[in-house]
Amino acid sequence: MDKVEAAGEDGQREFRVEELAKAAEITTRTLRFYRERKLLQPPRREGRIAWYGEAHLARLRMIAELLERGHTLGGIAELIGAGESGRDVAELIGLEAALIGPWSDETPVHLGWDELKATLGDQLTEENTAESLAQGFITVEEDGITHVSRRLMDATTALVAEGVPLAVVLEASRRTQEHVTAIADIFTSLVREHLLGALAVDHPLPPGEAAKLTEQVLRIRPLARTVTDAQFALAMDRRVHAEYDALLRQRMEQQEDGG
Repeated sequence: MDKVEAAGEDGQREFRVEELAKAAEITTRTLRFYRERKLLQPPRREGRIAWYGEAHLARLRMIAELLERGHTLGGIAELIGAGESGRDVAELIGLEAALIGPWSDETPVHLGWDELKATLGDQLTEENTAESLAQGFITVEEDGITHVSRRLMDATTALVAEGVPLAVVLEASRRTQEHVTAIADIFTSLVREHLLGALAVDHPLPPGEAAKLTEQVLRIRPLARTVTDAQFALAMDRRVHAEYDALLRQRMEQQEDGG
């Protein structure tokens, strides 16, 4: 009976080519193609039998993840060929996920045309719909719209219910987007200039550096939201007090003029 699996010198499981392909959920033809492209490290030879280890399986899973993220085989080959170990490449994947993963936790919401009409009434116009599309908040479908954020949609309908015209809400939204984009630019520059400078240098990162950067980015992500929330609340305090003081002065002046 053929040996199904073996243990290498380090005690880890080893696979024949067919077993490795099955474990990685690819064909043996694809596996051999990866070998030809030097995407996979050479196997251990025992006579005519090639034995692959856990490191090979981890590499194949890493390749699958990179392909799913949109990387090309050529780009993956360059990354691996640059001298990065399997662990370092996996750490780079983790850093990429920390950097470009969603910063928001918004959930989309679908609303039918009847529901929108009941909520927004005659303010559900082509102009307002076009403005919402332009701001990137909605997609229009045959049976209604899908909004990217349930919270923003709820806030919009609540403001309209309080008597604020939808067009005014959308104008405030457009202006807010401009300011929050500027805030995002500030934090993006901070991370790029003070944390990720090593990525712009044309040489491999030192061992463990990608993992260290990932931890830093993950710690900074909530800090950026905390700073923004706190700054906005403080700015509202200043502006509301200033507006209220101005209103009081105006009323006092009117009373003096009338008296």
